[in-house]
Order: sequence, then structure tokens, then C-alpha cells
Amino acid sequence: MKIGIIGAGFIGRALARLAVRSDHDVMISNSRAAKTLGSTAVAIGCKVGTAQEAAAFGDVVMVAVPLMNHADLPVEPLAGKIVMDANNYYPARDGRIEALDNETTTTSELLAAHLKGAKVVKAFNAILQADLEKDSRPASAPDRRALPIAGDDAEAKRICSGLIDQFGFDVVDAGPLADSWRFQRAMPAYCIPLDVAGLHKALAAAQRGVELPHGSWRP
Repeated sequence: MKIGIIGAGFIGRALARLAVRSDHDVMISNSRAAKTLGSTAVAIGCKVGTAQEAAAFGDVVMVAVPLMNHADLPVEPLAGKIVMDANNYYPARDGRIEALDNETTTTSELLAAHLKGAKVVKAFNAILQADLEKDSRPASAPDRRALPIAGDDAEAKRICSGLIDQFGFDVVDAGPLADSWRFQRAMPAYCIPLDVAGLHKALAAAQRGVELPHGSWRP
């Protein structure tokens, strides 16, 4: 499968490594010139391009950019495609976003509203970068970690679940994008290592507007 990755930060590079290890054809991009990613391409074994090129390249496109930059993402080349959204809302970084503060939308619904026609699936936002590679396990491992997803398109979620499984994690479907708040920043399921049963409990325990102490999910 061709996988485009928009965002070459810690999460984007970790996802690129996992995708290459799973024998996918990967193109990673950043907001600067593609030539700035030359060493990244060599180290990971992937292609590099602009965000527009990565969007056009991928059968599935992973977005791992600061939420404040979501409106800069190219719309036309992502129409009709599966977009895996790893965004999180950090007001100190992203500025205040009223619709998120008053909980009338979710981060992924915000992205979906911008990417008209894309099939957005919330995924890979609830795990720390270092854990993406460290916690990856084969399907038979007894200590396999589970990751949540949410989305409005059943086939898109099926394909994303398959990729997550290939990357070394079990999957728990948290429902539609409107319910993706259950594993946004500072919720009980956010970046906490859990198995399938534990993740189901954490998602059920989430209360909108009730957040964990900032940074409590970090080691």
C-alpha cells in the first residue's frame, strides 16, 4: 500500500518507520522543502515530498501536524481518501479554539470539516512517540497494547484497523468521530498503555470536560 505522511516530527517519523517495516511504500513530507528531509529518507528508507505530493501519493494518508496548522493541509488531493488523524489540541501551542473549548466539536471533526470529501479516522493520537516503536508487538504477544480509533466510514476504519494491527497493536473502535473526544488529550485513554479490556474501560470512564492533570500521561 502507498502511505503518505504529512508531518515529519516525532510521530510522523515513527509512523514512517513502522509503515516501512510493514513493507508499505511510504512518502513523508513537512512544511519546508523536501530537500530538508534527505537524511530522514535515507535513515527510514522512504520517499520524501511536499505535503501536496504526499497527499496525492498515498492510498492512505497519515496527518501528524500541530492542530493549529490543520487548515494548511491540501484539500483536493485528499478528497475521497482515507486520512488517519493523529492531531491533538494543546492550547498553549495551538492557541485557543472556541469550538473545542466549548466542546461543540472534536479535533477530528474540525479536520474533517476542512478536508471536504476525505474519510477521516482518528488514530495514533493517543500514544507517545517513543511508545509507538517500543510497544509494538506481534499479534500473538500476551502484552500487546491496544489503540483507539474513531470514524464515520466503516470501510475506512476497517483498513485503518488493519494497518494498526500490522504496526503491532490491537484496536478498539470508539465509535464515530463525534465520540473521538473520549481519547483526546487528557482523557483516561490518552497515552496510557492499556490492553483491549483496559482501553474499553478507559473510554467508558471518560467524562467530557473532566481532564486528567496536565502531563500525567507522561512517564
